[in-house]
Amino acid sequence: MFKTYQNTPKTIEAVQFIDEQKDKVLNSLNGQYAHGFKDGKPIIKVTTIYGDIAIVRLGDWIVKEAELGFYYPVRDDVFRGSYVLKDG
Repeated sequence: MFKTYQNTPKTIEAVQFIDEQKDKVLNSLNGQYAHGFKDGKPIIKVTTIYGDIAIVRLGDWIVKEAELGFYYPVRDDVFRGSYVLKDG
């Protein structure tokens, strides 16, 4: 039997990985990550809270996982459909 559920809003910290600010994004990361290129485009490999390696591509958002220094990527269309900028 199906029931109705609501997604609980939560506040997150995130930054978009775009070409114009890729160096600033890299400098703001803590924890385990690596950067390089895939198909000639810059990428960042981040370690998730589950110990998996996730690839962040240009245009993706990097979401900070609590205070632990872990991150996960979210595609731009998914991010914009789920979050709005708080206070500004």
